[in-house]
Amino acid sequence: MSEKKIKVQFPDGQQREYPQGVTVESVAGSISSSLRKKAVAGKLGKQLVDLSHKLNKDAELSILTLDSDEGLQVLRHTSAHVLAQAVKRLYQNVELGMGPVVEDGFYYDFKLDHPLSSEDLQAIEKEMEYIISENLEIKRIEATYDEAVKLFVGRGESFKLDIAKNIPNGEKLTLYQQGEFVDLCRGPHLPSTSFVKSFKLTRVSGAYWRGDNQNEVLQRVYGVAFQKKKDLQEHFEFLEEAAKRDHRKLGKQLELFMFSEEAPGMPFYLPKGQIVRNELEKFSRELQTEADYDEVRTPFMMNQRLWEQSGHWDHYHENMYFTEVDQTKFAMKPMNCPGHMLIFKNSLYSYRDLPIRMAEFGQVHRHEYSGALNGMLRVRTFCQDDAHIYVRKDQIESEIKQVFHLIDKVYRTFGFEYSVELSTRPEDSMGDDSLWEASETALKNVLESIGIHYQVNEGDGAFYGPKIDFHIKDALKRSHQCATIQLDFQMPDKFDLTYIDENNEKVRPVVIHRAIFGSIDRFFGILIEHFAGAFPVWLAPVQVQIIPVSQVHLNYCLKVQKELKNKGIRVKIDDRNEKLGYKVREAQMGKIPYMLVLGDKEEKENEVNVRKYGEQEFENVAIEMFIKKMVQQIKERGN
Repeated sequence: MSEKKIKVQFPDGQQREYPQGVTVESVAGSISSSLRKKAVAGKLGKQLVDLSHKLNKDAELSILTLDSDEGLQVLRHTSAHVLAQAVKRLYQNVELGMGPVVEDGFYYDFKLDHPLSSEDLQAIEKEMEYIISENLEIKRIEATYDEAVKLFVGRGESFKLDIAKNIPNGEKLTLYQQGEFVDLCRGPHLPSTSFVKSFKLTRVSGAYWRGDNQNEVLQRVYGVAFQKKKDLQEHFEFLEEAAKRDHRKLGKQLELFMFSEEAPGMPFYLPKGQIVRNELEKFSRELQTEADYDEVRTPFMMNQRLWEQSGHWDHYHENMYFTEVDQTKFAMKPMNCPGHMLIFKNSLYSYRDLPIRMAEFGQVHRHEYSGALNGMLRVRTFCQDDAHIYVRKDQIESEIKQVFHLIDKVYRTFGFEYSVELSTRPEDSMGDDSLWEASETALKNVLESIGIHYQVNEGDGAFYGPKIDFHIKDALKRSHQCATIQLDFQMPDKFDLTYIDENNEKVRPVVIHRAIFGSIDRFFGILIEHFAGAFPVWLAPVQVQIIPVSQVHLNYCLKVQKELKNKGIRVKIDDRNEKLGYKVREAQMGKIPYMLVLGDKEEKENEVNVRKYGEQEFENVAIEMFIKKMVQQIKERGN
């Protein structure tokens, strides 16, 4: 009787036949001996599996190595198990919590009598290195619920029992064993502990079991892991650079914004920060005026029934703030959409009037837990550069293309690269299937006609419609979701919005929700870190700092200042009775784009001695030439 064969298809489209029951490791070996040595796991469709996994039917298979993101995930997962094994070896009465993968690394939660400190991390790392050198085989074991319970009762692992009890009936329980260490885990894992090479434990913190503050507090140990020591070193260099760019630190140093206990999570803009914000709004207004947007303003607080009508009450009320006035319930607006619907409803439009483009720099309020607040990046009140575009169905695709053009122009001005993501219908959505299908198809058509690469993010759309999200990359290659385009057939129906068509009949418009900065406050924080506080000339709060060589040159400094101000240039004079070198360093610390040092020679020749931020060279130029260059840079919004 012939051996039963299965077909395995690889990412390059090639197919091969193998005996039924072949392991992923054997498949890797059949491709090349070097791939077998480097392989750490497999991927069947979207499911990650161990190298020991047997293929019993036709499959699409990818062999994962540590060069891939998913291979790194497996490495970090196994690193968490090595950490847990080391802690179990070093300390008495240890109970295991959970040990998942997080960005760039992993953590594991423990209950133990010994309070861990940073000094303990060195001892744990040393034991981890010994476990790695033991080259312990990592075995996957399938177990029944009763077998798992018996094992963890015997080991005194109450938290593992809690996890086992919450695994749905009928789902297989899997254990992973390396030496004496056994954990309840879905996997997959590396073939052996020796594959873990470049790791570092970073910190210890407290954590509630399952994140519930009603539960016991455990000790959480964090770590990072990479394929190579070079990658590990680069990671810490990145963290060091990110710390230097921290917008909270620079915001204080450069006197841009502040926070107060009197309004937690709500930023106060200081004079210099307000200048930056005004410039951002000015830039956006100019582009929106060119694109035929009308700017509006809606109230911060509106009747609760409005939010019930819009659907926000059902889908968003936990994130909203409420109050009562004259025995009537009101809500602070978390979004500008319903207010704009009321403005549209206030007028009568014909099909010739559309599209109607309505924009607002609207202050919104959303509840965030105190632990989630993060400077300007996560606040409780922020300004949203919102716009709602009311269109006929035949205008949807052309209008979205125009929005794309607008977003691209903004991001190119700041030097941001970006990627695009299409988010589809979520579980808590409202509306008919046919409308959702039409909305998603329209967005796909736009993306494909523009020819832009995009990823699909299943189930992450807004409750009223699908959306296109833009993710910008900053100078450190970190990704931030900012701009969004959302297509909405629901709100016009909720608010009974209509226009008169060519047959003199009332027809529902379609609404395009659009934001470019997203939150201006968050975008401000991103810009601080992107530019490390050294803003482009047009955006800088102080564009020129004038420094007199001595007090006798102050009159000439005032003359130069007046000429610069007359051209709209933001300029300050440092007339303090301090040494010249001190003032120069202070201007550098303030990250001011241009410094003018003025003395006898400059006054005699009607020149300025210019130093650009970040450069060591000085240059003497005529005042007129310097002003001309500055005006051009500001006009072009360049550096």
